[in-house]
Amino acid sequence: MKRVKRQAPRSATALYAIAATCAAIGALLWLRSRTSTGLTLSSVSMYGSSMDADSHSPSAWRVWSPVVPEERLGLYLLAAALVMALVARLVAVWRE
Repeated sequence: MKRVKRQAPRSATALYAIAATCAAIGALLWLRSRTSTGLTLSSVSMYGSSMDADSHSPSAWRVWSPVVPEERLGLYLLAAALVMALVARLVAVWRE
């Protein structure tokens, strides 16, 4: 007899979505901390016909407490994403 594969429960789907969000934010924070000027879209600005790349200064906006560097926070979020993905998989298997 052929077994019909059921859909993953909503709780597993929600955990997968949260894990993906944590992974994306964690990766962006980690990348931001690894670059010298941060991830900015306007690192080079055009004013008329001249390029003004020297006037750009990196953002002083902090995502987290000054005690925890952004690189470490990014790695924490990536680790949390892995744990949540594993838990979501276990929930999906357990509910089958």
